[in-house]
Amino acid sequence: MAAQTPKGNMPVVVLKDDASQVKGREAQKNNIAAAKIIAEIVHTSLGPKGMDKMLVDSLGDVTITNDGATILKEIDVQHPAAKMLVEISKTTDNEVGDGTTSAVVLAGALLEHAESLIDQDVHPTIIVDGYKKAARKSKEYLEEIADSISPVDKNMLNKIAKTSMQTKLVRKDSDLLADIIVKSVVAVSEKQGETYDVDIDDIKVEKKAGGSIKNSMIIQGIVLDKEVVHGGMPRKITDAKIALLNTALEISKTETDAKINISNPQQLKSFLDEENRMLKTMVDKVIGSGANVVLCQKGLDDMAQHYLAKAGILAVRRVKESDMSKLAKATGGRVSTNLDDISEADLGSSEIAHQKKVESDKWVFIEGCKHPQSVTLLIRGGSQRVIDEVDRSIHDSLMVVKDVIEKPEIVAGGGAPEALLASFLKDWSERFEGRQQLAINKFAEALEIIPLTIAENAGMDPIDTMVKLRARQSEGKKWSGINAKEGRVADMLTQNIVEPVVVKEQIIKSATEAASMILRIDDVIAISGGSGGGGAVGIAGEAYRGAGGGGQRTAAGANGGCGVVVIKEKGAATKVS
Repeated sequence: MAAQTPKGNMPVVVLKDDASQVKGREAQKNNIAAAKIIAEIVHTSLGPKGMDKMLVDSLGDVTITNDGATILKEIDVQHPAAKMLVEISKTTDNEVGDGTTSAVVLAGALLEHAESLIDQDVHPTIIVDGYKKAARKSKEYLEEIADSISPVDKNMLNKIAKTSMQTKLVRKDSDLLADIIVKSVVAVSEKQGETYDVDIDDIKVEKKAGGSIKNSMIIQGIVLDKEVVHGGMPRKITDAKIALLNTALEISKTETDAKINISNPQQLKSFLDEENRMLKTMVDKVIGSGANVVLCQKGLDDMAQHYLAKAGILAVRRVKESDMSKLAKATGGRVSTNLDDISEADLGSSEIAHQKKVESDKWVFIEGCKHPQSVTLLIRGGSQRVIDEVDRSIHDSLMVVKDVIEKPEIVAGGGAPEALLASFLKDWSERFEGRQQLAINKFAEALEIIPLTIAENAGMDPIDTMVKLRARQSEGKKWSGINAKEGRVADMLTQNIVEPVVVKEQIIKSATEAASMILRIDDVIAISGGSGGGGAVGIAGEAYRGAGGGGQRTAAGANGGCGVVVIKEKGAATKVS
């Protein structure tokens, strides 16, 4: 690709001959088209009547879900602009747990409305500026309309957990699941002054196919997917005193190569006796601490197992490090790395430690911890795919309950806050002159995609429904939203459909950032791979991937103007549709 100099016709080579470039309006249209396709994929799965997607990977493994983040992660998107929408769904999932589909659908709507402004020759920078002002104002308005609650109001926390599950496969069992989810989050929450802090990692989720979702339960303690190491050990210990060991009960090998010359059987016997004596000394230290349950992160020698069994101690070996830290929080014990200083003060306690059969596996349950800072959710279900979807639903639900405990403010669901924000922003936009007013208006229209899509997926007439919804809200019924179950507009707060403000804020923030970044790109340069030759990448709304592998890099302009995306690939290009 060459550019002409003003004097003479001497070409200046800037890019390789086989490089391709898409500029201006065409580049923007291509990127917007790719992002809209991603939004289109997930938009039918939004709301209580949303549909599920069946995803089949290259190995034939099947995933059935309507979780936006899972769908986009599994389909392996290649187009660089579309990847930005996948990233916002991941971010929303990690930050607040719920609202992944809404974030992607909103980002798609923001881009679609921006496209109509670009066609009217409104500069992308003005649109981005208007969008960012609207997003900031939306956050302020959400804070105004939100209702404050008590972070320990279990009744309200139950409603929030159930709302999160209304769009999932598990909605029929949401009463039982919401109860165990709220109990588990409240158990692991810690009060820090006036606020609460929740670490979801303290809740262990164990999955086992068999039974039904109704058989799921909360264990006030930890479940280990291990069995008791020795047949002579007890299978059940009540009033358990638990030693948590991060050291092996076996003779450690020397660091350097060492040889022992044994010339007669007596020496061999002495050597073996000494080994056994060392092992017995180790076990005696554990027994001396008063422990009747030993959970060891490392190995247990056969002879050590024998001595522990003789002492009537239940032992488990090779416990995961993550489980050891959870056990310490649940039982109140301390993980010991040195047997010499283990004492009764280091032991954890629980009402019962026993081995139970779960389907065909034998697992050890540490149950009945008094004030566990770590608990286990045992999930059951008819098949592995059902359990995987229940697990995803429970993750979302745990996260929204955590969000509300950490920031106890709620809004109604069913598209009510988005419709309220839209009408507020339309009024607010009148303070602005010129093209920025258009951008803020388009942002407001994009927000209405959430109630529109919920209505559409429920088989309702979207236009009639939106007219009714606006009329209800203008009468002062601010929490009027789409009751998809009954196919009508209703007060969502009285229907117990409530969501955390944090989720709504994150959806708007993520969608605005992604849309702004895509709008600022006005140039896509695709450079084919070195010696192997290659093809264009991410041009004309289609994705091309170099067969020889290679990296991808995107960069959006950060200086107020529009940016440039440069994508490099190696090897021959293959088209991925």
